[in-house]
Formats: sequence, structure tokens, C-alpha cells
Amino acid sequence: MNRRINMLVAGFVLLSLCSPALCQITKVQVGFCAKTISSGAAPFAVATRMGWFKEDGIEVTLVPLAGSSDCVKSVTTKQIPFALAAVEPKAMAHLQGINTKTFYTAYQGNIYKLAVPADSPIQEVRDLRGKTIGVISLGGGVLFAKALIAMAGMDPEKDVKFVVAGEGAQTAALVRSRQVDALCQFDAQYALVENAGIKLRMLNTREIERFPGNGFFALDETFRTRRKDAIALARGYAKGTIFAINNPEAAVRTLYEVFPEARPTGKDEATAVRDDMRVIQARIPNWRLEKGGVKRWGESSEANYAEYLEFLLKWGAISAKVSPQDLITNELIDEINNFDSAKVVTDAKAYRFH
Repeated sequence: MNRRINMLVAGFVLLSLCSPALCQITKVQVGFCAKTISSGAAPFAVATRMGWFKEDGIEVTLVPLAGSSDCVKSVTTKQIPFALAAVEPKAMAHLQGINTKTFYTAYQGNIYKLAVPADSPIQEVRDLRGKTIGVISLGGGVLFAKALIAMAGMDPEKDVKFVVAGEGAQTAALVRSRQVDALCQFDAQYALVENAGIKLRMLNTREIERFPGNGFFALDETFRTRRKDAIALARGYAKGTIFAINNPEAAVRTLYEVFPEARPTGKDEATAVRDDMRVIQARIPNWRLEKGGVKRWGESSEANYAEYLEFLLKWGAISAKVSPQDLITNELIDEINNFDSAKVVTDAKAYRFH
């Protein structure tokens, strides 16, 4: 009896010492806009393992989805509250009367590019006339590719063919067998394709590199009612991003621990880590604040969004004008950045994965 009483008293003491954030953990589902969890999820893994999400009272579960269009659909139908999605399908949703807000721009530069095999005779975008372009899904990447095709003076509905090429090794197999002539995918996927043995060459799209990429977004209603969850999600992700930039190897090893399914099969540990470090290093330039000309993590550059939305309208990727204010807000950025970023950098550089 005394032992039971002592246990109850000890439990009461622990509960009384437990902070509200640690005692009241909110489960948060987040759309990850790719079919499989890969190195791009490293900031989530780091934030989870380091306890940063939990410190702010949330537990994050990633929901892999086929692409940004599926992410936008899942958020707008309230299947999940948040997702890390591209701009184009958000703009299309707005034109359909669905109001969302991107409250954290994760990729300050455009992550999508057009690529061809290194030995391909295709040298410029205009050389893609009559060719087949492989995309991850018939979603955001296709809208972007169509704009680039139109920009090169072609009709994207008639002059090229789009096919779903999947991800990573599946994409590499289609390129190797010449079932696709070119790819329109994003930076991390290109690194995965090259890891699978296909050397790629990027076509010149430098004029659009400053366009913003994926960001955390939610329905306006969710943004208002789950403000604290949104801040916690973005703050943890920001810390995880800083960590991954400054210690890619530890970020990859943490990824494997938190998301075992992300570890490549058929490779020894050293090779897997080396290959996935390449994937993270492909993403790092677009994570950096300098790419978007901003000063705070997650800050959305209204000028960059305006230019991108004008580009999408001009080349027919969206059907009517959308203003940056329709899609983005920096309302939470001060609170999201309420942490010691220099300490995260120092700790990341000193961190040794055990």
C-alpha cells in the first residue's frame, strides 16, 4: 500500500513539474508533397529528434502525398491542416474561391528546373519541341513546365508531351531507357536521379531562379484557429533547416533514425549517407535566406511572389491575376524567429551523431 501511495505521490510531483507545452502535446499532420519521405524531410527529422517540436507543444506526423496539387487538395478539403506546398496550385485554388495563407516560405529560390541527360543533343528549352518530359506527378511541376515551354515560344498543350516519371530510381530508369527526353522535377529529385547513375544537365532557366518555392500554408480558417501550432511547426522546421545546412551528415543520419523508410535500400551505410548528403546539399542553396533576399527564416518576399505570379499569368499557368497578398502573410514571422539562431548553428557544427 505504501509503495502504491509513494508512486502516486511521485506521479503527482512529476505532473506538477511538467510544463504546459510538454504536458499538452497537440498532434499535427503535415503534408509532405512527395510520395516518399526523402532527404528533403531532414529538417522535420532534426526538429523531432532534438525535441524542438515538443518544446513548443506539438508532435508532427508527415503525410506523404503525390505532389503539391495533392497537398493543396488535402488542405483545402480539411483532411490535413498544413502542408509544405508549391505556389502554383495555391494560386489555382485561390482562383476557385479557396482562401489559404502561406505563413512560412521554406524554399526561397525556385526548386524546379528542366533537365536532360548529360549526353542529350537538347541544348535549350526550345529544343524540347516534340519531346516527352517526365514529371513527378501531373501537378505543380507541370504548371511550371508549361510556363517555361510557352516562354520558349511553344504550345505546351501540343508541342510537348508530359508523362509521370515517378521519383528517384524510377525516374532514372525511364531516362536510361529513353522513354523520356527531359525532366521537369525539383532539386532534391535530380540529386536522387544522379545517385541512381544518371548524369544530368540543367537547361538555362536562370531568369526564374529567384521565384519562391514551397512554403507552409493553411486555410485562412485554420490559420486563425491554429496559430500556435503554425508557429511551432515553422519554428521547429526553421531550426531543423539551420542545423541541416551546418551539419548535413548528422541531418542525414537523424533522418534515418526518425524516418527509417527514408534510408535507401541496397546500399551500405556510408554510401547511403554520402548519397543523401548530396541531396541535402542540392537543396541548401534554396533554403538560404540570401536566395530570396530576405532576413528572417520563412519570410515571404512580396516582390518575388508578385513577379512569379505575373510570370504564371503571362504564360498561361494560371487563368487570372492573383496578388501576393492573396496567398502570403508575414504575420507570424517575428514569433517564428523567436529563437537563438546563432546557438543552433554552433550546436549543429559541434554535434556528433551517436
